[in-house]
Amino acid sequence: MAVEPSALSALPPRKGPRPATTGREIPHDQLEDFSPPEIRAELIARAQALPGVFMTQSQVSEPSSLALRLDKQDRDFDAFLHPSVDEFGHIHRSGFMHLTVPLESLDTLTELGWVEPHPISRRPEFPSGIVMLYAPRDADELEVATAVMKASYELAVR
Repeated sequence: MAVEPSALSALPPRKGPRPATTGREIPHDQLEDFSPPEIRAELIARAQALPGVFMTQSQVSEPSSLALRLDKQDRDFDAFLHPSVDEFGHIHRSGFMHLTVPLESLDTLTELGWVEPHPISRRPEFPSGIVMLYAPRDADELEVATAVMKASYELAVR
């Protein structure tokens, strides 16, 4: 099940232009691209299938976001969304995700067009690896989103 950060560099480039985001400090909208309902449902199912993950309403984002949580333990702060050390990501209504990713993968995922760094990660009190992973639009993109989500999960549980 392990996803090596180097394996993320082997992902294909995302097709099409990057989605336009609202430009707000915390991007919650993708204006052109979103996950069809069946793709979002499968993304949620795959998140729920990760060992130890449970999903609730996000405590760090808009209430309609589904949080990917782990039981609180002595975990690496840089693997989680602030302020808690239990929510390592969440899935928004449109299907895009906020996640933490391994720092060594951040530039590659950005260049391939799958993510953009979350603006909050520029603040020193927040982890540097927080990203917005664009919503998967089809089965191929769902596989990419799953790989990135698994890498985020592995960062959180190590």
